[in-house]
Amino acid sequence: MPGTGWRRAAWVLLGLLGGMEGCASNPHVKVQRMENGLLRVEGPLAGPFPKLEELAANACELMTNEPGASNGIYGSEYCALYYYSPGQKAYFLSYLSDIKSSLDTETKNCELPRSVEDALHPDHIVLGGIHTHPHNRRFSRRDLGITTTWSPTRFADKSTGQVFDRNLLMFFRERTGECRAYAYNNFSRHVSALREGEWVPIAKVTNDSGDLEMFEGKDWLP
Repeated sequence: MPGTGWRRAAWVLLGLLGGMEGCASNPHVKVQRMENGLLRVEGPLAGPFPKLEELAANACELMTNEPGASNGIYGSEYCALYYYSPGQKAYFLSYLSDIKSSLDTETKNCELPRSVEDALHPDHIVLGGIHTHPHNRRFSRRDLGITTTWSPTRFADKSTGQVFDRNLLMFFRERTGECRAYAYNNFSRHVSALREGEWVPIAKVTNDSGDLEMFEGKDWLP
């Protein structure tokens, strides 16, 4: 497990940056629509994290504690991006977006930002999106469908040669308080659950429509 120094630095940074805009209705939401119609968020909200697993665990706690994020059928979704800085060899969480992707009141949705503005880490590489589910611990078929897959699904950083897979992360908080983190690897098409600090594959997407086949003995809960 990473040392406490990383964890302390991550939350100190979160506290400093979060307090800079206390007058905002939600200081963790910093999103704007660009001229090309896509959303851009600021960063970082939290980090640095040496491993994606630690980012996911911390971001799950943070994002599912946002107003309405865990309010069941009456709740709402939040979106963010996670990214990597080769210079710091660390992962970061962006600020959040609460902009809906559609006006459909029957489904929970959030429009995923496509870029990050982070002057502190100009070498950053956006690796994927994150969103919360207020009432369902499972990825939707839309989450897993081909139309929401980022391309390329696997790529190498030109400066370091390090290879990255794009993942879509999803967080859900149980009524009993446990925070569940899941990842959909766009390259392998495997769905994994974060359990005791490690990603455990639990299912595979079988077609472009986002249908799932659970692995033997695996489920959304441990």
